[in-house]
Amino acid sequence: MQYQNSKKMQNEEVTIESFVGNDDVKIGYSDNDIIIIDDIQKFVEFGAARLTMNGVAICTSGKIHSTVNSQIIEFGKNQVAVFPKNTVVTDFMISPDFKLKAMFFTDNILQSFLHEKMNIWNEIVYVHRSNILTLTDEDVAFFEHFYGMLKMAIGRNMDNPYRTEIVQAFLRAAMLAACGVLKSMIHSGLDGNNMSEKNTSSKVYFQKFLDLLHTPGNHSRSVDFYAKKLCISSKYLLAVCKANSGKTASKWITEAVLEQIHHYLRNTDLTIKQICEIMDFPNPSFFGKYVKEHLGVTPMEYRNHKEKKI
Repeated sequence: MQYQNSKKMQNEEVTIESFVGNDDVKIGYSDNDIIIIDDIQKFVEFGAARLTMNGVAICTSGKIHSTVNSQIIEFGKNQVAVFPKNTVVTDFMISPDFKLKAMFFTDNILQSFLHEKMNIWNEIVYVHRSNILTLTDEDVAFFEHFYGMLKMAIGRNMDNPYRTEIVQAFLRAAMLAACGVLKSMIHSGLDGNNMSEKNTSSKVYFQKFLDLLHTPGNHSRSVDFYAKKLCISSKYLLAVCKANSGKTASKWITEAVLEQIHHYLRNTDLTIKQICEIMDFPNPSFFGKYVKEHLGVTPMEYRNHKEKKI
């Protein structure tokens, strides 16, 4: 297998957003939360790329060698690559026939798509750190067919006022289907990577923390709450989260709480008072201040102005 080497300086780093409007990269769709790339053959010309969004890519032909966060990987046909944001990819070498389809999501839209199933994504990328997974022929056929339907929906709805919602509905369905595949891989260990390795104590606690965080009905905003549930100290939980994800426990908790607030405000007819009670806030005033602090608007403003982003 012959490879093409990266042509530009290694310290020349681009971000995914910079591909939008770049004639060398074929963009299938983009909005404030999502970028879909149909062809990224020119990717090899960049010395490095920083993924400022979460990424999912499927290789349809050829292979690529690269370094992902200092780890050398090979990504080939019928494999899917899963990366959290802030991943740095360098040292590209691709085969002449390399092709892939890639989708990139902000944290907000990914959490909105997956909701309580977000723990499956987190387990793959943060606990098992399995970036490359091999799909069955049946899975590949399904996702190729699904991608064709998505492209048709994008192309036929250019002037549709609900185009963004239509695209997001397709992508949410695709991500849910992908999570089903990832979950089965977690349980079977058929990842061809490092999913079958024995977890360290730190990883075990981190995985349990993520499971608790996304348990339906759990709305706690306290690090102490999760530490007590896990029978460890708050200090150790903070260390566990930082070591396994680079994010603090408080950051994880806040993101989960905001996603639940987003869900209740955007997808239900519950009153602000009812949401406040469900989310275990002491009163609507405190709830309003929390939303204002983190989302920049009041709960009612956030509900009524759907163009606002978390």
